[in-house]
Amino acid sequence: MGKGQDGHTELGLKQEDLLAMHRFMLLARYCDERQWALNRQGKAPFVVPVSGHEAAQVGSIWAFERGKDVFCPYYRDMALCLAAGFTPKDVFAGLFGKFDDPSSGGRQMPAHWGSRKLNIITGSSPISTQILHAAGIAYSKKYKHEDSVVGTWFGEGGTSEGDWHGAMNFAGIHKLPLVFFCENNQYAISVHESKQVAGRVYKRAEGYGMPGFEGDGNDVLESYRLAKDAVDRARAGEGPSLIELRTYRFYSHTSDDDDRTYRSREEVEEWRKKDPILRFEKYLTDADVLDDKGLESMREEAKSDVADGVKQANESEFPDPSTGALHVFQEAQ
Repeated sequence: MGKGQDGHTELGLKQEDLLAMHRFMLLARYCDERQWALNRQGKAPFVVPVSGHEAAQVGSIWAFERGKDVFCPYYRDMALCLAAGFTPKDVFAGLFGKFDDPSSGGRQMPAHWGSRKLNIITGSSPISTQILHAAGIAYSKKYKHEDSVVGTWFGEGGTSEGDWHGAMNFAGIHKLPLVFFCENNQYAISVHESKQVAGRVYKRAEGYGMPGFEGDGNDVLESYRLAKDAVDRARAGEGPSLIELRTYRFYSHTSDDDDRTYRSREEVEEWRKKDPILRFEKYLTDADVLDDKGLESMREEAKSDVADGVKQANESEFPDPSTGALHVFQEAQ
């Protein structure tokens, strides 16, 4: 991970950065475990897991300037949205369909992240549509000469969609301030990447006039390094980049999927040995950032914050049924 025990200092990261990154990775993991339990209890209708992707998401968004830059995530990006400013309560308000869900006020499926305040652009269920939105927003930022970089995230299956190719081509032509992040977990639902992508995703960048890079998405510092270089390049007016972060999801595609039908338990367990949180914790102890007691304290604090978030969201009100037509039909003047 990184470049030895001082890898984070070479990347310009301080200890407080490392602690915050670790905290968001823990929050995402514990939110994920809790939402799965709620789903099995019949209290959450639909769950999109993040476990396994935490390093790719937290590491990549850490390179952006929150409050200035714009984010177009996809449904698996819980850790990214937590790092952008979501709270556990926000996550579970969306899961329960409560009125104070920041993404849609309880009007959208869970994991369709959005927040005007946090510059997170709401996505939709069709795969890769957020990538076209990102290209359009990046074009607007360049046209207006605004100091803003746009990031968009997607799975490798999304690169088979025309939206992805159109956005890549448009971004390359106009040298947009945009960074494309492919979180390649090797399965587009049940379809393995060998049947989904001809060749490697990052190598496609050249055909669209931009550089492409590949990295270990289970290494939060490597994910940050690649993202930082690309964001700096975009902010300097040098155009877009494509970054492929190779990772793995530990659970099924969603709560409606049974991953036992297309991948072995042995494969899953082998990838669990590469758990991005455990890898980062080893780095933190090797670099004398935290000891075992400090790690345990952070785990307990994160678990408590998640439990509080579930309680607060559960106690929130559902949207008033009389508001069901808001944002659907134009109101009479």
